[in-house]
Amino acid sequence: MKKFFLALVGILILAMFVGTTVFLYRKSQEAPVIYQTVKPFHTDIVRKTVATGKIVPRKEIAIKSRVPGVIAEIYVEAGQQIEKGEKIARIELLPDLQFLNSAESDLEKAKINLENAKRDYERQKALFRDKLISETDFNRYEVQYRLAEEAVRGAEDNVALIRDGATKKSGMVSNIVMATASGILLDVPVKEGGFVIQSNTFNEGTTIATVANMEDMIFEGRVDESEVGKLKEGMPLELRVGAIGDPRFFANLEYIAPKGVDDQGTIKFEIRAAVVLDKNTFLRAGYSANADIVLEKRENVLAINEGNLIVDGNKTYVEIEKGPQQFERREVVVGLSDGINIEIVKGLSEGEAIKKL
Repeated sequence: MKKFFLALVGILILAMFVGTTVFLYRKSQEAPVIYQTVKPFHTDIVRKTVATGKIVPRKEIAIKSRVPGVIAEIYVEAGQQIEKGEKIARIELLPDLQFLNSAESDLEKAKINLENAKRDYERQKALFRDKLISETDFNRYEVQYRLAEEAVRGAEDNVALIRDGATKKSGMVSNIVMATASGILLDVPVKEGGFVIQSNTFNEGTTIATVANMEDMIFEGRVDESEVGKLKEGMPLELRVGAIGDPRFFANLEYIAPKGVDDQGTIKFEIRAAVVLDKNTFLRAGYSANADIVLEKRENVLAINEGNLIVDGNKTYVEIEKGPQQFERREVVVGLSDGINIEIVKGLSEGEAIKKL
């Protein structure tokens, strides 16, 4: 009985050893790789570049103050339509005391000269009426009197202009800010009570409002130097405005900068394109947008997925199926690629199967 038990244990150990050996052997044998195949297909291949930028009005006009002072009233607000010549704001003048004092002094001098000229004129007029002086002498005194009158009017206008911002003769008011163009008010950056300075040759002046024609919009963007050589004026652009999503807008390229700028270590060139808008479409100024620019296009060409292409130096290959799981490498000539599919110019037929890599 003891011998039988020992024999049984030995058989079990042997069986376990044989089973483990078989299992490990099978485990070490790799399963055969079965390659899938694909066939070339016809499709359109488009190569394009993307320019990032924004939508802005073609003409954006900043309306400045012509006089220094404090904003007394504002008649408009941002977003409303405004016509040329319409009132925007009224400025309460703060005249320069030195200039005002000088102008008032000139006015007093002109009045004194006028009184003196008037006395001479009246005296000479009486002498001329009695025929005691010639007409030529009388005319000389009359001219002096008329010039003195004009000097007083000029001095009064100068004082009024400095003090009130307007002259009696012209009726024009310089402290009323008028719109210089028709359009939509994009911004009114000043507030009532705020101080403004005038625009002159030494100072840009305070911007009272910004006006733009929102029916004439352009796309301003930048493209990389590697792509700018392929662009031409008149090329169509497809715009995607992030704030709107769909629909997309179209534009026509009208300007390519002759000089590039350094943008974070990369040379880029500015472009501008006229946005095509219909009467029912409104785009806000400053919208960020991306423009797709078609550089090259092939329609209904034979193509394969670019991932199934083998590149060896300057040559390209595919593996053609010659039999079940049997493949042969063949050189092909490729054309345009869009990054996913690539055009097959020569070396492959539509019905042939190639290895899927």
